[in-house]
Amino acid sequence: MKEKNNNSKEQKLYETLRNDIRGGNFKKTISKDFSEVKEYFFNEERKKQLSGMGKIKRFFYISWWLLKELLFKLTPVRRLLLVIGIFFTLSTGSIGIHGGDSFTISRDTSFIGGIIILFILMLELKDKLIAKDELSIGKSVQRELTPKNNHKIPGWEIWLYTNSANEVGGDLVDIIKLDKSKYGITIADVSGKGLGAALLMAKLQTIIRAFAPDYSSIAELGKKINNAFYKDILPNSFASMAYFQISENSNQIEIVNAGHLPPVILRSGAVTELEKGNIALGLVEESTYQTKSVNLSDGDYLIAYSDGLTEARNIYGTFFGMERLKLFLERLNDITAEQLGKKILNYINLFTEDAKKHDDLSIVVIKKTEI
Repeated sequence: MKEKNNNSKEQKLYETLRNDIRGGNFKKTISKDFSEVKEYFFNEERKKQLSGMGKIKRFFYISWWLLKELLFKLTPVRRLLLVIGIFFTLSTGSIGIHGGDSFTISRDTSFIGGIIILFILMLELKDKLIAKDELSIGKSVQRELTPKNNHKIPGWEIWLYTNSANEVGGDLVDIIKLDKSKYGITIADVSGKGLGAALLMAKLQTIIRAFAPDYSSIAELGKKINNAFYKDILPNSFASMAYFQISENSNQIEIVNAGHLPPVILRSGAVTELEKGNIALGLVEESTYQTKSVNLSDGDYLIAYSDGLTEARNIYGTFFGMERLKLFLERLNDITAEQLGKKILNYINLFTEDAKKHDDLSIVVIKKTEI
């Protein structure tokens, strides 16, 4: 029975390797991984130095800099083990035990070096998998805190979308029912990326949900949110936020913009960008905010988004940009809020193709419908 189980495991490994080989795309994958390594480990000064070097010189400099970065990022014990492993791997000697004419045990040092390097790789993989499991749990929590995409309110259609560049992110989209007929919609972008930004995002969402039902003035709500957020965040942390309040069977949207990108109105094929807002949350205590109101007619849209949309980059480093978004929106009309949102996403994906995501992406689409 044990032998059968072992054969089964070996077969699974064989099938995995076979599928890896059949998958192909090795050159493209390795090139992408190598570009991401350089992007992560090299600062702008080193990138500038490399750009002025010949191919051979650049190869040696890249190899040396990456090796140094690898060593500096390891713990002291692993760093020393890696140096020993590299030394043994590159050496041509052997070590062994000699017990007379008939007793000799020896081993090539390169084999021992390989074992040491493999051991370090296993330790680093273990750390990565533990961190990945924790981030996966965090992503699940974020997903549960994010409302469903589609909401139909009498007189309105609302489509919400958010997707983080990493496992977890700092963008927030949310909708809450304030009373029998009134709703609050939030799009926010916390400074930074990853786990730290995700924790601040969860805090901001909690603050908004706690305070929003108690304030009839959303300008006063913005002030209260800022004060609460300011007290408990790290220095140099902040968040941009656009908060929208709508009522059933109305045509008015009240807006408080705290440093967020101005939303746009799509009306009969024409795109209008709204005014810039006030200071972002968490930068200054006791900040004041103003309420702006817009009236929409049937078939008009309000589109709000995070900078992950306009600052999305393709494989050549070109930004998607506001003008490209406006030109695209002008071609859209007479579709649902969900259809409009998904068309934006498809267009972004066509533009970026296989380029690495640099920022979280969030979109809110509010469409005025017949009462």
